Amino acid sequence: MNLFSDIRVLVVDCLDAMVAEGALPEGLDYANVTVEPPRDPAHGDMATNAAMVLAKPAGLKPRDIAETLSEKLSADGRIELAEVAGPGFLNMRLAASVWQGVVKTALTDAGFGRSGMGAGQKVNVEFVSVNPTGPMHVGHTRNACFGDALASLLDFAGYEVTREYYINDGGAQVDVLARSVYLRYLEAHGQEVAFADGTYPGDYLIPVGEALKDLHGDAFVGQPEEVWLDEVRAFATEKMMEQIRSDLAAIGVTMDRYFSEKSLYGTGRIEAAIEALRERDLIYKGTLEPPKGKVPEDWEPREQTLFRSTAHGDDVDRPIMKSDGAWTYFAPDIAYHYDKVERGYDQLIDVMGADHGGYVKRMKAAVSALTDGRVPLDIKLIQLVKLYKDGEPFKMSKRAGTFVTLSDVVDLVGADVARFHMLTRKNDAPLDFDVDKVTEQSKDNPVFYVQYAHARAQSVLRKAVEMGCETDPAALAGQDLSAFSDEGELKLMQKIAEWPRLIEIAARLHEPHRVAFYLYELASEFHALWNKGNDDPALRFLQEGDAAATQAKIALPKAAAIVISQGLGILGVTPVDEMR
Repeated sequence: MNLFSDIRVLVVDCLDAMVAEGALPEGLDYANVTVEPPRDPAHGDMATNAAMVLAKPAGLKPRDIAETLSEKLSADGRIELAEVAGPGFLNMRLAASVWQGVVKTALTDAGFGRSGMGAGQKVNVEFVSVNPTGPMHVGHTRNACFGDALASLLDFAGYEVTREYYINDGGAQVDVLARSVYLRYLEAHGQEVAFADGTYPGDYLIPVGEALKDLHGDAFVGQPEEVWLDEVRAFATEKMMEQIRSDLAAIGVTMDRYFSEKSLYGTGRIEAAIEALRERDLIYKGTLEPPKGKVPEDWEPREQTLFRSTAHGDDVDRPIMKSDGAWTYFAPDIAYHYDKVERGYDQLIDVMGADHGGYVKRMKAAVSALTDGRVPLDIKLIQLVKLYKDGEPFKMSKRAGTFVTLSDVVDLVGADVARFHMLTRKNDAPLDFDVDKVTEQSKDNPVFYVQYAHARAQSVLRKAVEMGCETDPAALAGQDLSAFSDEGELKLMQKIAEWPRLIEIAARLHEPHRVAFYLYELASEFHALWNKGNDDPALRFLQEGDAAATQAKIALPKAAAIVISQGLGILGVTPVDEMR
């Protein structure tokens, strides 16, 4: 149930009636007619722009359309007031019974808030995809929380979602990993080693080197690189992926699929993707212009195999093969996305670090070219996280040596707090993560404030049971809710009614942070009503000595708790029944 969609249907029906009566011409396009909350809540519960967007094609004044539309809307029992404002906007105030009906729906409809907008659509959400060369750090934590919440949001909106991790195991970095593990392997044999520039000196590779010794003994000691490189590379990559899977599990993330970059090489899959572009006349031999900022003496022009990415919105064409015949790093990325397209996805979403900004246009161009614009690719860039503790930047990890790991974050604050706080900013905005502030019990801490609202609601329900009340949702929905007429009660019901619309907006924009924002607003309305009850006993959920009155009152905290639980579930956060 999306109340805003329902009222939009009413607006369209009224417009059709106006057409039938000759008040509007036939053939008008209603696509841009909206029903939304007004910018100023004092103006009403909902507003429609119908008169404004239809005036020009209808050849009429907006206010004339709005006044006729107002009369027709007012005839519907759901509309308490339809008032023309300014040049032709129409503000509506809904009857209290409408909001009370929303509470009943939230209590009885297990699918309340869910949407069918994604029905029949397959979406691939690729996120995290950390190079398997080290532990996940705090920035990867934000990526993981965002990607997983986005996948859950899309699932809630009706899409068929795949969570995918791309293992970057085909490049030079895994050779460096192998050499670093080999040094730890020698160290496990009692040798002193020195880590050259470019190798990975973190302590996290010590157990990997020891495990390699346990498996192979001294078979690789003193041997040239060609003897052990392939074996150690495969072993080290798998060990690091085991750690990454463990880290993801600690934050509550489970991938549906892991895709190996290495599987693209030597299998013809890269060649097939490039051939698909060649068939579209998008592959050619050419010479690129010097990069910006280069003087001619610094530039050595050479012929390369290029992808005509400018034909699909990129700034320059991109090399896909070097002059020596080796693939550029871009070629396997094209092949990987071609593989996704071939698997039948209707939408692709990549969640990447902020340092991949230069990657966006070229990859979008590739997917557009491979699908003739049929499959959209949305790339979400995750900005940096600054970690603070005791008011100071917190940077050091004993295990990693130079940064804070995901497991450090979980150890410090817990998975639920970490997940919620990572979604309190839009993905492209930097995020400060203050360990002290995210664990304090105050209104300024969103995760506490939302959890506290859920715990308070559950406390009310437990006490109601002790009074002999029934807390089954169906039983509560059967109560007479007409007594809910106070402004605080109406505001809470109205906020609950926004939930289905919020889901559709957040899912369409791929912005799960909107769920976190909404939950904070819902919690605020709940706490505000609670506080009003402290001053006015008639507004308390528990009517002392009056089980019958309480039976109706507790429908509202129950509905609020249901929505909070749904929202926290999307964010991957466990709702609490009592604060400790």
